Amino acid sequence: MSTSQLVAQHLPFLRRYARALSGSQSAGDAYVTAMLETLIADPSTLDRSVDPRVALYSLLTRLWDSVALNAQVDAVPAPLQGERRLGHITPVVRQAFLLVSLEGFTEEEAAGILQIDVPTLRKLVEDAGRELAAEIATDVLIIEDEPFIALDLEGLVEGLGHRVTGIARTHTEAVDLARRKAPGLILADIQLADGSSGLDAVNELIEKTEVPVIFITAYPERFLTGIRPEPAFLIAKPFQPSTVAAVISQALFFERRARPREQRATA
Repeated sequence: MSTSQLVAQHLPFLRRYARALSGSQSAGDAYVTAMLETLIADPSTLDRSVDPRVALYSLLTRLWDSVALNAQVDAVPAPLQGERRLGHITPVVRQAFLLVSLEGFTEEEAAGILQIDVPTLRKLVEDAGRELAAEIATDVLIIEDEPFIALDLEGLVEGLGHRVTGIARTHTEAVDLARRKAPGLILADIQLADGSSGLDAVNELIEKTEVPVIFITAYPERFLTGIRPEPAFLIAKPFQPSTVAAVISQALFFERRARPREQRATA
């Protein structure tokens, strides 16, 4: 497989990781763009002796650790509260947490990407989880028409210390529940039981108040297109509980508020 084919296969997920790591879409995309420019200039920078996905994330990590690039994309005025909190967590802690919990690497793979040993990686992940959980408890609205998935999400959300205000199976139910109790976070499926759209429901809700939203879909590549606006947070079905936990932490930690967008696809 050519380098361009490898990159295309993993690009949406590299962009997701870079955005979660840096705290903004523009900064994350700047890192990925720098990685692509590096590969174009010198394809040998991609380590062909390891798994291609590990090699790509290793290269992105080396760029993230570049002082010059950090200075270029992180010098933004008036950071959000989540980004100010982020300043108290060292970059390697963020990297360890995201590689294992969000990107689904094994401990051995994540340790290799960061060039540390597995015990050190485990300590970093535990440190990140404690630091994040202490600041982000909130009320969560779940929009999901599959009962078993909804129950799984409810148990996971409550296990993280959050409160579930309700589970909606349709657009109408979602709006009604949100009116009764304003959520601090929304987990939303895209296609709902009665044929209505979770995306439409979210758009209606966030016309009145901005709130972090995590979309759940079987087709994340339809939304991670690079065309603005696009969701900052997506979870692919079937999902791992650790992935949900990590994305919830990131959505609340960075305080990324959703804004209305036109529906472009269903899933």
